[in-house]
Amino acid sequence: MEIVYPPVIGAAKTMFRVLDLRIQIEGAEHIPARGGAVLASNHVSYLDFIFCGLGAQPAKRLVRFMAKKSVFTHKVSGPLMRGMHHIPVDRKAGTAAFNEAERALKDGEVVGVFPEATISESFTVKSLKSGAARLAQAAGVPLIPMAVWGPHRLWTKGHKKDLTKRHVPVIIKIGEPIPAAADATAEATTVLLRQRLSALLDAAQREYPEQPSGPEERWWLPAHLGGTAPRPEEIGDAAATGL
Repeated sequence: MEIVYPPVIGAAKTMFRVLDLRIQIEGAEHIPARGGAVLASNHVSYLDFIFCGLGAQPAKRLVRFMAKKSVFTHKVSGPLMRGMHHIPVDRKAGTAAFNEAERALKDGEVVGVFPEATISESFTVKSLKSGAARLAQAAGVPLIPMAVWGPHRLWTKGHKKDLTKRHVPVIIKIGEPIPAAADATAEATTVLLRQRLSALLDAAQREYPEQPSGPEERWWLPAHLGGTAPRPEEIGDAAATGL
């Protein structure tokens, strides 16, 4: 029985209504109504997990997110994270988290992963860690790409948070599942996942209904769209491996 997760979802939806966020979800039909799946999203803000979870709501699925261990030991977030049965990741001992996530998938859960591992300050898709692909293959479940665009305007790395900002559009795009394939390597699947995530994010950015109102707001656009966010090569976006 879920005691903590439903009230948290209710509180989040109330916040969305108060702020009158203009949320658009596309591709929710790609999330299975039952059975395990890995939901892999890009990462542009500290709020991404909320919106990724919202993207699974049309399918009436609760997403168990993998998150760094320190979030679980925090006096405020810790009880909530544990109550919602999210999965702590100790980056010095990632095997335990991988095994817990694999068990959850085999039990029919949806597990959420941010394969970039950290927020992308360039607002493009960074090189990915292979953990999402390895999880999907180990559990024999589909890997579902998801792109989120908009929450970074409320709270992201290197910029002052503004959780009172109203009317911000948020686009959530969910792509076609990448089926588990025994003959595909995790590395090849990760390359495909990055391509899918980049395409979804590019589409969300093209369709986004607002532009910066002045030069001081150009920070929330990637450089290739005329924004002042750093280019990927300026922040050492090197290839990544591991969980």
